[in-house]
Amino acid sequence: MAGYDTYSTVLSKRYPSEEMKTIFSERNRISTWRTLWYNLAAAEKELGIKAITDSALEALKANIKITDKAFDVAKEEERIRRHDVMAHVHAYGIDAGKEAAGIIHLGATSCYVTDGAELILMRDALDLLIPKLAKVISNIQQTGLAWKDVPCLGYTHYQAAQL
Repeated sequence: MAGYDTYSTVLSKRYPSEEMKTIFSERNRISTWRTLWYNLAAAEKELGIKAITDSALEALKANIKITDKAFDVAKEEERIRRHDVMAHVHAYGIDAGKEAAGIIHLGATSCYVTDGAELILMRDALDLLIPKLAKVISNIQQTGLAWKDVPCLGYTHYQAAQL
């Protein structure tokens, strides 16, 4: 693991679960970009773009998960191109081969992959969060029902306040 598998910020050392850090990791984010590029090419082929072949699509699909080597290539390309998305287009093209390289990002904008991926990552995070939130709400309800007949003035610092 080269640091691409978990999301890292000042807060991520304390609060998030490993699953949440994986969802927002750089590897998952860029692999999601690659998935979007693959799906775009597949849709364009379906619409009749002749330059997109089955073998090119297979090459794209086989290289959706980004490798550490591809991260290194993208880092160098970003230094040269000064554009993160185009750096990853180039790295994906190297991984997928010459036939597939020319169809990556065909007709797309950078926002297609960056914004689309953000929405997918947020959806995946919510899929992880919602069942846990439902459990918390249920636990609060059960606690409230269990103690509903006990009078209480209020709470401070998670303990009953004094008169």
